[in-house]
Amino acid sequence: MSRIRTVTLSAALFCLAVGAPGVRAEEAAEVKMSLLPSSATPKLGGYRPQLLKLTADKPAELKKAPELVAPLYGAIQFGGKSYLVALDEPDGKDATLYIDANANGDLTDDPATTWAKHVVDVPNGTKLTMYNGGFKLPLQTGDTPPLVSLSAYRFDKNDPQRAGLKTTFLYYCDYAYDGEITLAGAKYHAMLTDDMATGDFRGKKDAPDGSGVRLLIDVNGDGKFNPRGEMFDAAKPFNIKGNSWAVVDLTAGGSFKIVKSEKAVAEVLPPPDHSVGKIITAFKATKMDGTAVSFPGDYKGKVVMLDFWATWCGPCMGEVPGLVKAYNDAHPKGIEILGISLDQPNAADKVKTVTAEKGMTWPQVYDGKFWKAEVADLYGINSIPAAFLVDGDTGEILANGGSLRGENLAKTFEEALAKKAEKDKKRVN
Repeated sequence: MSRIRTVTLSAALFCLAVGAPGVRAEEAAEVKMSLLPSSATPKLGGYRPQLLKLTADKPAELKKAPELVAPLYGAIQFGGKSYLVALDEPDGKDATLYIDANANGDLTDDPATTWAKHVVDVPNGTKLTMYNGGFKLPLQTGDTPPLVSLSAYRFDKNDPQRAGLKTTFLYYCDYAYDGEITLAGAKYHAMLTDDMATGDFRGKKDAPDGSGVRLLIDVNGDGKFNPRGEMFDAAKPFNIKGNSWAVVDLTAGGSFKIVKSEKAVAEVLPPPDHSVGKIITAFKATKMDGTAVSFPGDYKGKVVMLDFWATWCGPCMGEVPGLVKAYNDAHPKGIEILGISLDQPNAADKVKTVTAEKGMTWPQVYDGKFWKAEVADLYGINSIPAAFLVDGDTGEILANGGSLRGENLAKTFEEALAKKAEKDKKRVN
């Protein structure tokens, strides 16, 4: 059974560490983190899959195995050790996953893995079989290393759309350190993650694509970690509320300290909290017809949907027919839409053509800055389609996400109009 390993560390400012005077106690960084050995992925908000190529060649280090019919083999490097992987995929029978978790070359004396089958219908009428599951490996942190969970999956080896993954096994870390960090007197929920699933929290040194270890800090307190301003490479300095910090003394097992950084770096602000019930961030922009728009101030008495999209975005264009219909039905009742195009430079004519052809009669804002479109950047938009339904009088966010897509959209419009009418009635009375 794995045990929870708790790390509680207090780190003084860097200048204090080197003997400089005048350090204020409220600026000290305190780290209180516990190892979350499994189920970390939902808290992290995502994962980075690692690709392991499998082969039919039996590895020399395999000493003993159960009866295998159609095996593929590989090895995962984790915590400085190599762990054999065997995936048995007999035709017409369920697949089985084996992991040599004790690294002794014997696949018959290890903790059981999970490997569940999922049959998926695809548009051409055929069925594809996917598998997902997980296993545990020891995190090398001392004499009694805790077991941590890794999740894994495999696409159908016969999927023509994924021919390049025919012999690929995908896995990722489902463990992390979770807890609290105090910086300059302010407490934040934080996590430390081993993105590359190496079992070594020190990460890669001087790698151009980053160390592979991230420190996540919920700066704005919305209960999520946003890629902008709340996720930091543990090998690089970061800035929170005007102070530059650095992770030091990071061990393979995941213990670390935080000190004031010798190198000052710019602060990257996280996006505003735009969850339902919050107030939308106001902005001013120029519409494609050349007129100015002040959002949401120009939509008094209305319910307005702010819609982030692009002509190159397949899912966005797939939503357009339903969006046009819902808008045409609800617009006479008080629904407005303001589109924010994330199209690339020199695409103004294309945006105008597409909106005209598709019946998107509402105004659009387009500045040709692609993912760095000013309004999108202000809102921290990193995927589209994205939309927010807003009360034009109060700026309150009434809906977002999936409730503004597909079949849910028309119902969401109706409910928002009804709620606003009720609020307006109470306000008048």
